[in-house]
Amino acid sequence: MRNKFGVIVLLLGHPLTLPAHHSVAANFDTSTVVEASGVVTELSWRNPHVRFELMEESADSTTTSYTIEMTSLTNLRRAGLSGQLLEVGDSIRVAGMPGRRDSTALYVENILLANGDEVLLGPTSEPRWANQVRGREGPSGPGDASAPELGIFRTWSTPQDQPLLLPQDTEPEFDYDRYPLTAAARAAVEGFDRITDSPILNCVSKGMPTIMEQPYPMEFVEQDTDILVRLEEYDTQRLIHMSEGASDEGQPHSKLGYSVGRWDGDSLVVRTTRIDWAHFDVVGVPQSEDSVLLERFTPSEDGSRLDYELTVTDPVNFTEPVTLSKFWVWYPQMTVEPFECRV
Repeated sequence: MRNKFGVIVLLLGHPLTLPAHHSVAANFDTSTVVEASGVVTELSWRNPHVRFELMEESADSTTTSYTIEMTSLTNLRRAGLSGQLLEVGDSIRVAGMPGRRDSTALYVENILLANGDEVLLGPTSEPRWANQVRGREGPSGPGDASAPELGIFRTWSTPQDQPLLLPQDTEPEFDYDRYPLTAAARAAVEGFDRITDSPILNCVSKGMPTIMEQPYPMEFVEQDTDILVRLEEYDTQRLIHMSEGASDEGQPHSKLGYSVGRWDGDSLVVRTTRIDWAHFDVVGVPQSEDSVLLERFTPSEDGSRLDYELTVTDPVNFTEPVTLSKFWVWYPQMTVEPFECRV
């Protein structure tokens, strides 16, 4: 670290389980695993999370209805789990994290299907009931170094061991030592309810900078003199203006803001302003319209990795600039797919 707040290297989150990405850790107890078994009575098979109801009958014939949540269709597909794994009426067994407010809500990482297959929904999940498991077929490991000539212009993926850009709390209480918050920002965090005030419920697309922590593939495309960044989550398209005279003067405010880029050697440096997305992260830290984002995207010499550094200057909410970092890797077989989020 450069200083206490200078560079925050992120240590939380995972692209397949996504507990931090959609604030699952704020809603579920990640320190506890419980099991339940029963019949699927309702099923919602869609992004951003698959959800279903599980009816469990005990030995004394009493029943318990569990509301089950798991990872997205996008992550299931990339883990080699194509097609719909479940149907209403299936008898299954699950293991997952109980809800912090409702013990009958579960975020599951293991499912034992009716045919005896065990599905692992998290890259660190271990088999609980079966020797043969599914869910380990997706790409992993270092990026491919076979095409350095592509530079930044390719589809980048978040590797399985890469944390998210914006660290999210795994405990209900906010870590106030994480950022140099102003008094106004601290008051906003203290008044934030992570469940009712979440800015990413009901398929609401995110703005800058929080959209950059999305764990799905991201593609850089040359578009005339500019650069288009295609982010899979919420089918987001972000335009970086590269012409010499590009300026944010007179530009309207928007969720993604107005981005002006330049080349510094092989690195793409982008300055973004005019942002009216009011959230620095999804667990309560606000963002003002005075926020200025400075990004640096640097591909490795062999093209296997893309390093990213983001510096946020927002005097309304931070007493000094905050710098965050992460990286992506290149898996040639990965593409940006339609997200098609539905509530």
